[in-house]
Amino acid sequence: MRGRLGDAATAMGGTLTGAADGRWQGAVLDSRTVAGAELFFALRGERTDGHRFAASALARGAAAAVVSRPIKSPTGDGEGPLIEVADTLEALHALTRDARRRAPKRLAAITGSTGKTTTKDLLAAMLEQRFKVGKSPGNFNNLLGFPISLLGIDEDDDWMVAEMGMSTPGELGQISRLGRPNVAVFTNVRPAHLEAFGSLRAIARAKAELLEGLETDGLVVVNADDDEVMWIADRHTGPVVRYGIETDDVEVAARHLDPLPPFGTRFELTWEGGAHPVELPLHGSYNVENCLAASAVALTAGVTLEEIARAVAGFTPAAGRGEVHRLGTGIVVIDDSYNSNPSALRRALEAAAAIAGDRHWAVLGDMLELGPDELEFHRVAGREAAAAGFAAVYGVGELARELAAAASDRGAASGWWPDAATAAHELPEPRAGDVILVKGSRGVGLEQVVARLIGERRGEA
Repeated sequence: MRGRLGDAATAMGGTLTGAADGRWQGAVLDSRTVAGAELFFALRGERTDGHRFAASALARGAAAAVVSRPIKSPTGDGEGPLIEVADTLEALHALTRDARRRAPKRLAAITGSTGKTTTKDLLAAMLEQRFKVGKSPGNFNNLLGFPISLLGIDEDDDWMVAEMGMSTPGELGQISRLGRPNVAVFTNVRPAHLEAFGSLRAIARAKAELLEGLETDGLVVVNADDDEVMWIADRHTGPVVRYGIETDDVEVAARHLDPLPPFGTRFELTWEGGAHPVELPLHGSYNVENCLAASAVALTAGVTLEEIARAVAGFTPAAGRGEVHRLGTGIVVIDDSYNSNPSALRRALEAAAAIAGDRHWAVLGDMLELGPDELEFHRVAGREAAAAGFAAVYGVGELARELAAAASDRGAASGWWPDAATAAHELPEPRAGDVILVKGSRGVGLEQVVARLIGERRGEA
């Protein structure tokens, strides 16, 4: 998005100090990410105040700083280009609402306990077969990230594909009302954020808030294999498209799943009486579900089965989301370090165990925000890892200590480290033929372990 500073100030109800005809393009919250001409929003956080960095943002080339109190310019010769508002967060949201009235033409919003980023990236690749597409970077999916994402797209984009997440009740509804999606996608409801919500149904209710901003003629796309998602679908009175692997009565399905060497899945994608073979080069059947979710949106938008197959064939996952590294030393490392919850870990263990290798082992970090039953969730996970055939199970973090102990009780070799840095330093050396799964919640930082495992061993990827 881009525009005049004067118009931006008006949209935010602010007072501009500087030329009204000055131009802005995009927005940032971190002064270090200014590339030139962005609006810098000086937000007040728990740990710091963005006003401390407004001068730095201007010095780096920001078009203006959006502030709630005056600041001095970086040269010290008076104020720089400022838009003074009562509340910088509300100003960010006001500008987002104003921008959404102009673009994109259509917005697909994706929520779920797992699979949001991969589904988003798959859908963007599919829609790009026919349309000009913008998408949210990384996991910019909250009340800060989504506005920055929308303000960063081009005004002539036909579609924006966006993640929308939540950590507290009411948050997703606010994001949805900002984005006003034309399509709402629900991938799954799993035991994540139980600490804040208490039950799967409570999580489903919070996910259902995505419907609050859905346009009146909006489409809902749902995973028919997930009972809680189908509960959400029943809350919607408009059009619904269902997808699934296990459920027969769906509009979009994957049938005849077979392994696609070395790490993917081959299946038949069906839609409205037609079918086409798809070769998905992603690890695990859960990624077939993500592909179906994306396909359901793309097909309703007019993308053909053949175009979907072409988009999928060359797809690669984002780092840390099931990325498979096949090293020249004969070692396979599955980097699923970005996040974890009990259901996602179970499926990752099953998928990793299915990869041929001489020995399977796992480095598993804490699963966070699971509430009062968190220790039992970790014990169950340890038993499941041993039952899946993992010869060694290593835990990282206080909760994962229980996981490693439970795996040991079931006959697996085990070990434990308090943090990822220690684990990366003390991890045993892998050997040729090993298949290693690395998975944990984002806060554990297991990408350090992945970096250690790959190191200089990287061969073909």
